[in-house]
Amino acid sequence: MTPATVMEIGRQAIEATLVLSAPALLAALVIGLIISIFQAATQINEATLQFVPKLVGMFVVILLVGPWMLQYLIDYIQRLFGSIPQLIG
Repeated sequence: MTPATVMEIGRQAIEATLVLSAPALLAALVIGLIISIFQAATQINEATLQFVPKLVGMFVVILLVGPWMLQYLIDYIQRLFGSIPQLIG
């Protein structure tokens, strides 16, 4: 296995991690921004006010996008395991 192959496998792993985590993180970002604007407008400075909506929003996004995420992960693992014979020999 060459260093270029190792770098390619690492790049694919990082890409899969970013693609799989992006929907939940973007939902948390958008919800946090909306709650922050609401807190600034009403001058309510309660730290726990952001936690529950973010948690619920991320849960809903994972429920909606979960099947796609699972299929993406299965495809990635199948490609990775399928490439093992070429990597060894």
